[in-house]
Amino acid sequence: MIKEKFEKLFKGELDKNEAREFLINLYKVGESAKDIAIASDIMRKYSIKLPIPKELQNRAIDVVGTGGDKSGSFNISTTVSLLLSSLDLVVAKHGNRSITSKSGSADLLEALGVNLNLIPDKQVKMLEETGFTFIFAIKHHPAMKYIMPIRKSIEHRTIFNILGPLTNPAGAKKYLLGVFSSNYIEKIAQALVELNTKRAFVVSSRDGMDEISLSTVTDFAYIEDKRVSKGVIDPEEFEFKLAPKEAILGGDANINAEITKDIFSNRATDAQRDIVILNAGYALFADGKARDMQEAFEMGRYAIESGRALKHLEYIVKVSNKL
Repeated sequence: MIKEKFEKLFKGELDKNEAREFLINLYKVGESAKDIAIASDIMRKYSIKLPIPKELQNRAIDVVGTGGDKSGSFNISTTVSLLLSSLDLVVAKHGNRSITSKSGSADLLEALGVNLNLIPDKQVKMLEETGFTFIFAIKHHPAMKYIMPIRKSIEHRTIFNILGPLTNPAGAKKYLLGVFSSNYIEKIAQALVELNTKRAFVVSSRDGMDEISLSTVTDFAYIEDKRVSKGVIDPEEFEFKLAPKEAILGGDANINAEITKDIFSNRATDAQRDIVILNAGYALFADGKARDMQEAFEMGRYAIESGRALKHLEYIVKVSNKL
């Protein structure tokens, strides 16, 4: 029933009123992990995929969030993604322009000078050359043209507020995935298991961020080998100094681009730098690049302090505009 409805929804075969009723009922009942997995699988099916070699796909990681946390922070996930690629990870960053914030991942990358207008073959070439590619959601999910008007006619959120991060057109097998509410951590973790994810952290902070927070503890689920374990991340346990959320506020794309460059140039505040290192550490562990968290944080810190992340960002900009 759910599968058939989503198939029709993505084909544009559902009457608008029927589609509205379907999404509203799902919201009222509460989407199960199975519902999320089915919807994600179908959304992936109707996406324009990257023709990515299997070996590269198996290595690919995405650092992504549902958005909707209204935290006003700078673009932490995208900054982390750029840093990771400087450490030889394969980062297939799935994202969009701003919806609930002043600057989405596409807005930031554009302000940094990255060319976003690459066809899928060139996106793969970019990934092979730099270890980073940006997958502009609006260009890879054409079936959303049937769904967007329906979403806009519904006053509350729908399952589509959850699906974006789960539908990477590169078929990434590893994730650091942030959610706007801890109520969804376990559901999304179970959905990732159903979707054959290799390793992932699903995180939501107690101060409402879809990132690992520097202000308080963050709840998580960790997926590996189809097993899910749960726990809490306490920054102080790893000797990070707590900072208020105001310390990591951002602005529009140009302001956030300056923050990212400041972090990579060793000119940022401690809080701006530390929240990137904290999140990068968990992504490095999920990727399998680091043996433990301490090594992961040291790698992130090295990428910044050595200038490696800044140099690599410049390389990403250069290659994206050459392709």
